[in-house]
Amino acid sequence: MDYSEYLARKEVVAEAMGIEAGELKPHLFPYQQDLVRWALRRGRAALFADTGLGKTTMFLEWARWVCIETGGRVLVLTPLAVAAQVVREAGRFGYDAVYLREDDGSSPVVVTNYEMLDRFDPSDFAGIVLDESSILKAYTGKTRTLIIESFQQTPYRLACTATPAPNDHTELGNHSEFLGVKSRVEMLAEYFVHDGGSVQNWRLKGHAETIFWRWVCSWAAVVRMPSDLGYPDDAFALPDLRMHEHVIPIEHRDAWGEGYLFAPDVRTLSDQRATRRATMGKRVSQAAILAASDEPTIVWCELNAEADAASKEIRDAVQIAGSDSPESKAERMLGFADGDIRCLVTKPSIAGFGMNWQHCARMIFIGASHSYEQTYQAIRRCWRFGQPKPVDVHVIRAETEGAIVANYRRKERAHAALIDGMLVHMRDIQQREVLGARREWNPYDPNQPMIVPEWMGTEEGL
Repeated sequence: MDYSEYLARKEVVAEAMGIEAGELKPHLFPYQQDLVRWALRRGRAALFADTGLGKTTMFLEWARWVCIETGGRVLVLTPLAVAAQVVREAGRFGYDAVYLREDDGSSPVVVTNYEMLDRFDPSDFAGIVLDESSILKAYTGKTRTLIIESFQQTPYRLACTATPAPNDHTELGNHSEFLGVKSRVEMLAEYFVHDGGSVQNWRLKGHAETIFWRWVCSWAAVVRMPSDLGYPDDAFALPDLRMHEHVIPIEHRDAWGEGYLFAPDVRTLSDQRATRRATMGKRVSQAAILAASDEPTIVWCELNAEADAASKEIRDAVQIAGSDSPESKAERMLGFADGDIRCLVTKPSIAGFGMNWQHCARMIFIGASHSYEQTYQAIRRCWRFGQPKPVDVHVIRAETEGAIVANYRRKERAHAALIDGMLVHMRDIQQREVLGARREWNPYDPNQPMIVPEWMGTEEGL
């Protein structure tokens, strides 16, 4: 890359002019209408709305108005196999959207998955929607950069995901960069200080805390409940979440095959994998007992061997594996949503994002996980607004995995505390932004003639 190319990449694209929408579709709740109007006025925005608050219907309405106002089209990128659910939701509310794996110009709103991006020309679209946009941080740097750079010239951009972790600077920085607000590097330099030797140890400057969240509010809306925007939460009270822990006792001979004389307490990922292999049969058998009822059930696994064994031992179980085709994954996920499949066996990394399975109130984790986010997202497939029953979550773990469970609960408490603290700084600012936002430009409207001083002379006299 030569210097001129470097400067071209650094060029700041002019801010998009927002849209003042007319009448929105009546199925949107009042808080959803406020968020859609705000996002349209912004032109480029992020909707950080918790699971079950209706991000799909909101971005479909946003896309409809972008198409109306620009006469162009909108591309919606979703996680693998979620696209079919989005198209189904669109049909339910009368939106013109189709799922394509390669563009054919057939619809104003095109839905596809992230992996298909290279089959579409971004310049053919006036708007782009990233559904479950937090998934970007799980991608390689190359793919993340491709998504951000592909839509630098797209005037209308919307990112939708659940409430982000306040201390996840990568997630906030990725969204800011995608929207063309600031790069992650600029964000860190302006609002954070670097602690320690690790490149990940960034701390928000004490004096910049309120300023930082005010800046976030200028391009993102963070909503956990309608009350965050001043609306009642009556219809959005979640049922009970009932956690059940099943501890598998360890016999030291279980560890011999993994090269241990005594079964160690699990501290590292290597220890966990050895323990998981040594106790897999017992954990799968316990899962089969728990999944023996006729209720819809999801069985979450982390290892391929666990999923293979569970799908064989559990009655009515249907597995979704990473090696399955996208069509097969979508068919089985929708089959579970429709009740055609009673028990689904899969991984959080495959089906833990984006799916709506409120018909299911029972899930089983065949093992404790180090990943708070994946576990939380997997639970929220069922424990979400619209779920009529208490949700039972069964976690099967070895007795030596207590530290993993304790670490998960620590992350859970920290996440809740950070979100509460973030909303303290953001709530009033956000309500003013969303409920009272207007287009952010000052049109020039001259109403007085310009008087040129005599000493400046005239054009002829110069």
